[in-house]
Amino acid sequence: MAVSANAQPFSADDLARRTIERRAVEAAIWGMPLVNTDAMREAYFRDVGAKYNDICYFSTPQNWKFQVTTPNASTNYIYFNYNLKDGPVVVEIPAAIGAGLLGSMVNAWDEPMNDVGPAGLDQGKGAKYLLLPPDFNAEIPAGYFPVKYPTYNGYSLYRAIRNSPSETDVAAALALVKKIRVYPLAQAANPPEQRYIDIYGKTFDGIADFDERFFERLNRMVQEEPVLPRDLITMGMLKSIGIEKGKAFKPDAATQTILRAAAQEAKAQFIEGLTSYSQPWWPDRKWSPPDPKGIKSGFTFQTADMLDVDARGWANYSAFGLPKKTGESLVYLFAFSDSSGERLSGERTYTVHIPANVPAKQYWSMIVYAVDTAALIREAPVVTLDSYNQAMQRNADGSVDIYFGPKAPEGKEANWIYTAPGKAFFPAMRFYDPDKPLFEKTWKLSDLEQISNL
Repeated sequence: MAVSANAQPFSADDLARRTIERRAVEAAIWGMPLVNTDAMREAYFRDVGAKYNDICYFSTPQNWKFQVTTPNASTNYIYFNYNLKDGPVVVEIPAAIGAGLLGSMVNAWDEPMNDVGPAGLDQGKGAKYLLLPPDFNAEIPAGYFPVKYPTYNGYSLYRAIRNSPSETDVAAALALVKKIRVYPLAQAANPPEQRYIDIYGKTFDGIADFDERFFERLNRMVQEEPVLPRDLITMGMLKSIGIEKGKAFKPDAATQTILRAAAQEAKAQFIEGLTSYSQPWWPDRKWSPPDPKGIKSGFTFQTADMLDVDARGWANYSAFGLPKKTGESLVYLFAFSDSSGERLSGERTYTVHIPANVPAKQYWSMIVYAVDTAALIREAPVVTLDSYNQAMQRNADGSVDIYFGPKAPEGKEANWIYTAPGKAFFPAMRFYDPDKPLFEKTWKLSDLEQISNL
């Protein structure tokens, strides 16, 4: 076959470099769930001094210092990591008496294994769950709900839902937290004393770094976890960038430069996927739920025909610890543009009108995140407003007007959420225990309206 005289053949060095460039970006997109899990685990060890099975919780709903992807700053989170390499782990969930308890047990791929609370196997009545490692093949003891993990690492993220903001109900929610237990099955006859760590006010930096360190995290998780059949082709591609099971990862300076650029490109793709997705909840509004591929697949993003690694990457850039049955207990709506379709920017001031009778039987919250991290805005004095907030001004008809901007409009300080000048942001409206008017679309949230450009 003749070759065009104008063809410019690639040199061996060109081909090697281009192979690393291509495959590093795809590796980052594929590995986002593992890297997200590792970043949070490192913060759990480093920033709050926890060990596997220690229960971290918030005695007060968190502020900006809880740097993880799209947390709810209106609830008392419970978060702990475990590792099943040495055998099964028991998680005791108490009956939800005096407060609500909901959340999920999650594997290293950020896939929910089981919900706890009313949507879980315990149905809110409490139970002992037995988390089994992927290589477990012994007889399962009686008295447990078994949950077989495909990974050795995992974590749990729960929310203690108080019935009201009263001191009594807050105390009841915290008392429920102190009834959760985590310990190895091997010590079930005499469990060790449970360690609880109140992490309110501590800086918890659990956001992944999008540079060469991204691939250091990815390699660490690849070494720790079994290879799933669905990932065999990807493992072959990872070898091209120096990540190989059982071998040291030692990229040279030139490769590190490529990896740094690849991580940045993957991040740009995650942000584009997150912010450009649009399936409006109401046809004439900008508010959209997350991509339904996650919810429909139980956040595995796998169907009979494909594993959607792109949608999985976007989702894990922007969230973690999602429940298996999100639509039954919780609805999220995001907005990236104002009423005119212009992207939201932190130097401007906006308002949103929340009509009365919000269809959330437990409570609702409005919270703001930075697009470039999908986390709470660092140093923000106010990150959220919610229906528990007694200081927030209500209108005569029970509706609420919320303001977003770098400074609170005069007289509206109680209804203001901070945004950082020059930084893209997005608000999230959460409906806990959503009610029919939300699904029937008879209740409607307004779009953000720009009221000034400070």
